[in-house]
Amino acid sequence: MASHAAKRVLVIAGAGNPVGTGAATARMFAKNGYTVALIGREGSDGASALVEEINQGGGQAKSFGISSYSHDEMASVWSSIHAHFPKSRYAVRAAVYNVGSGVFKPFLDVSPQDLHSCMQSNVFGAFAFSRNAILTFKGNDIDEPSGKRGALIFTGATASMRGNVMTSAFAAGKWGTRALSQSLAKEFGKENIHVAHVIIDGVIALDPKADPEAVKDTKIKPDSIASSYLYLANQDRSAWTWELDLRSAHEKW
Repeated sequence: MASHAAKRVLVIAGAGNPVGTGAATARMFAKNGYTVALIGREGSDGASALVEEINQGGGQAKSFGISSYSHDEMASVWSSIHAHFPKSRYAVRAAVYNVGSGVFKPFLDVSPQDLHSCMQSNVFGAFAFSRNAILTFKGNDIDEPSGKRGALIFTGATASMRGNVMTSAFAAGKWGTRALSQSLAKEFGKENIHVAHVIIDGVIALDPKADPEAVKDTKIKPDSIASSYLYLANQDRSAWTWELDLRSAHEKW
């Protein structure tokens, strides 16, 4: 069983862009005392730069490369994470699946390869990541004062709730992620494992300081999303959120 004194670890898949949601989440959790394990595509310069930034800032982070989000590769990378952060000194308390693959084409132009890409990232990869996260959480003790063994968070999108022109493949994948998250929340909540799904309903500002739309709050700032993820991870057991939807003040919905 994990010790209360163990260092908290966040495992996050999908943080290859140094200015996106994944990177902002890694920084936010690192600033709040978490060690960060980044799962990203092999050869990602963004992940390497983010790890260096966190470590130079006094935090602790390491990246783990993966060539695909398949069941076997996901199991292998989680084994590598456990080997690098042994349970005697570390406890994985949060896991964020921030991976997504978007194909935006008219329906008749969507190829089998396009559909497979969307389902692999949004559904098959999410299943594999979730399996490893939940097995890890089941080995944790109860973390006080939250009363949970761990928190599993999924990044969703507008397409998680409604399809639209050009989004048949993307929406199918995102609906699948959402359905998975709800099923897991109902199955594992009673085991003190918190599962949450976050709908990002709007455009994310990748450079909030330079983007005039972000300054006017018509785009969503990655740091604001990351703050919401940290809030979810810290929620106590008496009042858990399964689904949270985020949008800028001026987003039409």
